[in-house]
Amino acid sequence: MALVGGAVLAGPRRVSAQPTKRSYRVGWISVSHGFSEPYAMAFVQRLGELGFVEGRNLTIERLHADGKLERLPALATELAKLECDVFFGSGHRANLAALTQSSRDTPIVFLAVDFDPVATGDVASLARPGGRLTGVTALQSELLAKCVELLKELLPKVGKAAVFTNEQSSVQLFLVQGTARRLGLPLHVVDLKHPQFDYEAAFADTLRVKADALLVLASGLGVTARYKIPELALKARLPTVFNQSQWAKAGGLMSYSLNFLWMWRRGAEMVAAILRGAKAGDIPMEQPTKFELVINLQTAKALGLAVPPSLLARADELIE
Repeated sequence: MALVGGAVLAGPRRVSAQPTKRSYRVGWISVSHGFSEPYAMAFVQRLGELGFVEGRNLTIERLHADGKLERLPALATELAKLECDVFFGSGHRANLAALTQSSRDTPIVFLAVDFDPVATGDVASLARPGGRLTGVTALQSELLAKCVELLKELLPKVGKAAVFTNEQSSVQLFLVQGTARRLGLPLHVVDLKHPQFDYEAAFADTLRVKADALLVLASGLGVTARYKIPELALKARLPTVFNQSQWAKAGGLMSYSLNFLWMWRRGAEMVAAILRGAKAGDIPMEQPTKFELVINLQTAKALGLAVPPSLLARADELIE
């Protein structure tokens, strides 16, 4: 698969800034307003490196649903009216469904971080997707189950852990609960409803049940709380585990995640290949091969925690 994908995308990778004679339009919808996130900026930067520079020969139409999944179909319909060369999106399958239904022929590059597009019937296979869809796929839910194991290793005497979940993370919650049962770790589920979420109430609930730690499940609906949740957790003296390194860098204790920067840069390379004439269905979908364990030692010190040497040795990044 890697060889086939490399052949399709070799042109854009070799030519970092080849000028193009026409202007292009990329339509991009997101569940939440995450266009300024580091991985989103990496997507735009990589397109520029490949010769598609926003404001010069590229227009990017950005629309977001303000955390409301039900708004996605209308946004995708609006995007379809702009005559985009490529649609781009990430995350929840509702986002992909909206893009697919809004147009019959516009190629789509999608980063499916929490569902299997083969199992859902969105592509024929990863090696040859067919149709007009390609991208990167990763079952993030499985990584959240791994986070439970890491939490237990970090805090072997933990009595109870709280879990923040919402409508986007039901599959993750199911797997997390199974892993917790296997490890003998009681969970208290805090179901966040109606964005914007009431995190103060969620923490009050967590403290009420005397949870010893907090696991936050992955969701585009929670991106805007990347600083707020670690701050509230630190005030409550709760160790936290997240699904993305940016949360650990924002003050969370630990994260185990996909390499999001790699995913979004690969997405940009696929978009660039399509803009240069490749057919989306001929570009193999890819899966991440690298995962990142990040530990914030500053937060550990503030909480009075000693991180086990076994975790320190495996960490990809230590924030000191």
